[in-house]
Amino acid sequence: MTVVPAIASTSGPVLVIGAGLLGASIGLGLQHLGVRVYVRDASPTTEAVAQDIGAGQSVRAVHEAGQRLSDPALVVVAAPPDVVSELVVEALLDFPNAVVIDIASVKSLILDDVAAAGADLSRYVGTHPMAGREKSGPVAARGELFTSMPWVICPTETTSARAITTAKNLAVDLGATVTVMDAAEHDETVALISHLPQVMSSLLASRLQDTPLHHLSLAGQGLRDTTRIAGSDPSLWVQILSANARPIVESLHEVRTDLDRLISTLENPMAGGARLDIAQLMAEGNSGQARIPGKHGGAPKAFATLTVAVDDTPGTIARLLTEIGEDGINLEDMRLEHSPGQPVGLVVVSVDPNRREELVNALNERNWKVVQ
Repeated sequence: MTVVPAIASTSGPVLVIGAGLLGASIGLGLQHLGVRVYVRDASPTTEAVAQDIGAGQSVRAVHEAGQRLSDPALVVVAAPPDVVSELVVEALLDFPNAVVIDIASVKSLILDDVAAAGADLSRYVGTHPMAGREKSGPVAARGELFTSMPWVICPTETTSARAITTAKNLAVDLGATVTVMDAAEHDETVALISHLPQVMSSLLASRLQDTPLHHLSLAGQGLRDTTRIAGSDPSLWVQILSANARPIVESLHEVRTDLDRLISTLENPMAGGARLDIAQLMAEGNSGQARIPGKHGGAPKAFATLTVAVDDTPGTIARLLTEIGEDGINLEDMRLEHSPGQPVGLVVVSVDPNRREELVNALNERNWKVVQ
């Protein structure tokens, strides 16, 4: 059966500048929709790989073949944050009829730089698709990377209606959910929900550098969860943190206030009111965590959890998930915890509270070991 792609609202050709994970993923998604895409990257190898995987036609290949690059209707700057402003200004000058957007994770500094250069702001829109993977480069690209993910559009008072529509169409064509806010609000938001978590994770992980390995062998899932993103690329985060320093510093000051409060309390934990203060700090964390939207967005929903012990053998988890589905119970969430030194794992599943006991009984009948 032939699958016919949906009709795209984005008009081509589209020039993607920067053929890394996000840029190549945009190219793949658009090409699947039948939109003509060119890809350009400072690295000839990266550009060639992007072409090889089907993310678009290499600009170098076009020039080497003696052909002319068709003027793009849209230019997407998908380069590292420290060169985005320069590339946006360059694109606005080189392609006077094109809408130019960037997809960097910071917005205010880039907007200020583009404005200071005297570029045509009516054709420029800052955007931020909040999607990614733990891998990088065009080989990790996926055309469906943006499906159901937030894509923030940050127009200004001078942005034309055509430019705003073009940016929104791109996001929608790639399956994203569009949110509109100004650049300052965006930067303040990502400072708290993205940049601060990275800093806190890295700071915690840095405490482990000199920890004896036999101590780390006792680490549970809590440490793994809270330090997972500490493995991020330092060079990229130098650029992000530097570009969004002010709102990050504001959040760090607030964290420092709470840390100072906790340190003061723990220095004399038996003093009057000390334990109440500790409880209040933990409760404030409970309250904040509970406000994070559920998997479908909107207000978070409380799910019931149960833990199943599984053998660490190929196909075991797949069989567990298949049998949960066969029992007609929707799996709301799942996480895997390893038992250090043991050939077993713990699969923690979340389900509708009204169906927890039903699932426990069904799994017991299938001889799964439900431990809690």
